[in-house]
Amino acid sequence: MLNNKKLIGLLISGIMIVSLVTYSLNNSANNVVTSSFNDAGAWIGRIFSEPVNMVVRFVNSVDNLVNTFEENSRLKESIEQVDQLQVRVSDLEAENEKMRQELALKQVLSKFTTVSGTVITRNPDQWMETLVINVGSNEGIKKDMAVMSGKGLIGRIVEVNPKSSKVLLLTSQQQNAGKVSARVQTGKGTSANGIVSSFDHKKGYYKMTQVDPNAQIKVGDQVITSGLGGIIPSTLLIGDVASVSMDDYGLFQEVEINPIGEMTDIRFVTVIIGEGD
Repeated sequence: MLNNKKLIGLLISGIMIVSLVTYSLNNSANNVVTSSFNDAGAWIGRIFSEPVNMVVRFVNSVDNLVNTFEENSRLKESIEQVDQLQVRVSDLEAENEKMRQELALKQVLSKFTTVSGTVITRNPDQWMETLVINVGSNEGIKKDMAVMSGKGLIGRIVEVNPKSSKVLLLTSQQQNAGKVSARVQTGKGTSANGIVSSFDHKKGYYKMTQVDPNAQIKVGDQVITSGLGGIIPSTLLIGDVASVSMDDYGLFQEVEINPIGEMTDIRFVTVIIGEGD
């Protein structure tokens, strides 16, 4: 009887051991299969997700490029607007300076009756010859009146219309047309008369001829109109002496004059109508 109980106990113990081993083996097999399945799924996911990620990255890159291009275009447009504004501001500053010069000139010419005008036409082919201003006979302008700009004489009226006039410049190369009677102020109440007869484009100087050979002229002496020609009034400033020499015949002095009036960027002018009361 006792032996039978032992035998049954051993049999039950054996069955339990076998069941535990089997369960363990089954769980191990399931873990291997599950792990393999998960690894395979992850690998397949990577295969399909990588192209998708590449496409997403490409789309994002294109989008960033488009945004950058649009931003650059806006910045370029803004820069161009700023450049245009700077050009306009510079031009206005230059224009204001010209207007201040003309105002100062009118104060100097207080003993004269004057009319202010604006340059409306200046032909590039005749840049140093003539220009057209926006005042004419309606404002009392007449032929041969003196015209000034900046601080000095620049020419005279040669053609008059009701609302405009043509100015012949002192820089003109027309023979005799631009000649002006002038006087060098040599100091101590003395002076030397002559004629401003031509303009040297290379040096940028007027040439004054037929000057008294004995006159004591120095560099820096002022040159003004003499009024002896009967057309241009006296005491209008032309420039200052740059150099002095004898002419080719040794009879007269020749004086090179550094112009004081505006020569290139002429925007505003003052026409001398006549002397006031």
